[in-house]
This record gives sequence, structure tokens and C-alpha cells, in this order.
Amino acid sequence: MHSTGATIEQVDISAEQSVLGAVLLDQNSLDKIMFLEPRDFLVERHQKIFEVMKYLHDQNKPVDVVTVTDEYQKFNRVNDMGGVSYLIELGKSCPTAANIDHYAQIVRSRAIRRRGAAAGAKIMELSREDFESDEEYFAAVEQLVSELRPREVGKMSSFRENKERYFEHLTKKAEFVLTGFNQFDEWAKGLWRGWLYVLAGRPSAGKTAKLLQMLYGIARQYRDKKAHLDAGAVLLWSQEMGTEQIYDRWLSATTGVNYNRIKSKNLDADEMAKLRARYETLEKYPLFVQDSSGVTIDEIRATARQFKRKHGKIAAIAVDYLQIMRIPQRRGESRAEAIGRVTAAAKQIAREMNCVFILLSQMNRDSENATKPQLSHLKESGSIEQDADVVEFLWHDPKDTDPGGKVIQSFIAKGRDIGVNEFRLLFKGWIQRFEELGMR
Repeated sequence: MHSTGATIEQVDISAEQSVLGAVLLDQNSLDKIMFLEPRDFLVERHQKIFEVMKYLHDQNKPVDVVTVTDEYQKFNRVNDMGGVSYLIELGKSCPTAANIDHYAQIVRSRAIRRRGAAAGAKIMELSREDFESDEEYFAAVEQLVSELRPREVGKMSSFRENKERYFEHLTKKAEFVLTGFNQFDEWAKGLWRGWLYVLAGRPSAGKTAKLLQMLYGIARQYRDKKAHLDAGAVLLWSQEMGTEQIYDRWLSATTGVNYNRIKSKNLDADEMAKLRARYETLEKYPLFVQDSSGVTIDEIRATARQFKRKHGKIAAIAVDYLQIMRIPQRRGESRAEAIGRVTAAAKQIAREMNCVFILLSQMNRDSENATKPQLSHLKESGSIEQDADVVEFLWHDPKDTDPGGKVIQSFIAKGRDIGVNEFRLLFKGWIQRFEELGMR
């Protein structure tokens, strides 16, 4: 296709000409190269010609020298494509359309490398700009890098093509992450890897306490394994409480030592001994906490990838809570749209890391006047409701009481593949622990 000693740019141009020439020979060959984007072409006029070809093909119109030229003539831009003679040359440059996929792969591969070089230059420019924090700089760099990746186009496949992969899938044991809430685990089989799980509740409903108990349950179920990280790390981003406060709650819930006595540091020798013994047990569990306000979804993704490289597996990622994350709004973007980017990214992280991603969420003021929470009561609910696999609401019904503590209603308002359900929980605030009750 090209002579020995050709420059890299000449190779790029030759491959692009072969792609366009193949389309002129057989427009149906466009269907084989749906992964190619106009930006993949080095030569601007090749970008435009490719766009016109795709437009005609999408409109079920012929794609040939005449029709492509006609589209350019509508806007008096024939010279922009190099004239009719250039299209004729393109058709002659490719003797057969059979190799179009090979040519297209060359075009895309070269385009990725050009974009990589351009991104490197932009990253150097970013180093001279002012950012409010290092995290904003990291986010800007990661945005540039993410734009390198080409748009992925799915491929239809048949039963025959998927036979081996499907039966291999059937031989693998289904992996569910148990929470320690037995009624929920028996009903849903636990938390499913790849889920985005949203836990919302009204003030004082115990959202954080429920989250911490779930995370403890996830870590605790593997305590008898030889390698305590075989199920994966449990990662918690706490934005309102410090690490010591999180530990206070975990230790109170797991030892029965009064939470207020731990907070006030008014402990006797027996209580201190209980706490020390439990702490030594928790040291063996894969529980990790980062207490930093204004965390970004990009920081969470980067940290999760580091943990997966180190430990090989992640069981759960949790953020307390969504609305106080640092969520920069792009130009012309609404707050709800920015929230949507975060929830979509959280779902992607859950799938990429093969773990459950648990997000705590606020509820809007309308929920205060309702007897029972609904999905529309999620603050900035549109994207949260859409992206979440499971939405659980915690709420208190004043008519439902128990002498042993505060009764909290757990309402699974959305459950992809599991349906909806309700549970009753008894919250013992003095030890920050939930216990399950039977339904009335």
C-alpha cells in the first residue's frame, strides 16, 4: 500500500485513503468499521468526507463519487474535498474493500497515539494553570486521559458464538456480598457485585449507622478464611466524621460498650479491655477509611484502582454522602446534570471493580410531608433513581413503637432483579446497632 521508507504521516494518510476508497467501492463496508470516528482521521478533508459518507449511509442513500460530490455541492464546498478528481483517486487507491477493517484499525491506532501526544502537551500546559486544589488538577488530567479512549461500539453475537463463554459462566459460583442483615440477605442473596446501591433516609433515621453495620458485615463474613482479603477490600469515604468517630461507632456496635461513654472517654477498665480486644480483631478485617471532605468521584476511582492492583479484589466502596461530594459543574451544566455524571461514574466503577458501590443520599423537603418515602423524594432524584440498581429508604413511623429502641422502617423502593420489599429494624442508638424485627 505504501513504499519502503515512507514517513509515519505518509503511512497514516495512505491508510486513510484506503479506508475511504474501500467505502466508495462498497458502501456496506462502512458497517464493518463502526468503531471509527471522524476525529481518527489526520487529514481534515478526510474527516469531512468520512462524515458525509456516514450521513448518506445512515440515510439509506448510495455512497459513491456522484452522491458524495452532490452533498458538497449543496454548500458550494466541492473544493474542500479536493474536487471530484480526488474522490476518483480515492476509489482507485484501494483495489478491494475486503481489507477495510485492517486499514481502519491502522487509522484508529495512529489516531490514539496522536491524541496521546496532544494530551501530553496539554498536561504540560495544565501544570502552569492555577487550581483551587490538587484534586481539581488531577481531575483535569484524568479528563484529558479519558478522552484518549475511543468510543466503543458493541457487537451483536449469536448463541453459537457465546456457547463456550456462557457455560463457563454457569460453572462459576455466583458471588454475593452478604451484609449481616439476615432477612435482607435471605431475600436478595446479599449485595450483588456491579450494583450501585443508594441508601437514603430522613434526619436521625440512622443512615450512617446502617451503612457502617453493613460494611462491618461485609468484612466480617470472611473472618474464617485463610486470606482475610480474599473477598476484597471494603473502602469507606467519610466526609462528615473523622476516622476516630467512625471507629467509635464500629467499636460500640460490636462490643456493646455505650457509645456516649466512648465519645466522652468515660471508660472503666473492663470497657477499655473490651475495646482493645475488639480493635485487635478489627485489625484483621479489610476495612479502610478515608476521612476527607469534598471527595471527587475521580479520586475514588483512582484509589479503588490502586487497591485492586494491591489486593486483587474489592468487595464494597461506600461514600457518606453524595450531595456533599465535590462535584464541579461544567460550563452550561446544571447541578442535577453534574450529579448525574457522578452517579453514572459510580455505576461504572462498580462494574469495573466488580464490587458494590454504596452511596448515601439526602432526601428533599417534600419527603417531610409524606407518610412514606418515594423515589421522587431523593434529592436531585432523576439521575440517582435512574442509575441506582437498588434504592433503600430508612424512615420512622411514629405509630410503630417498641420498648427496646426506635423502630425504623426499611423500604427497598427499587430493586433491579430483586423487586421491592419492606423490613422493620430496631435501632439501639446507645450502641449504634440495628436489630431486625418481624413485620407487623
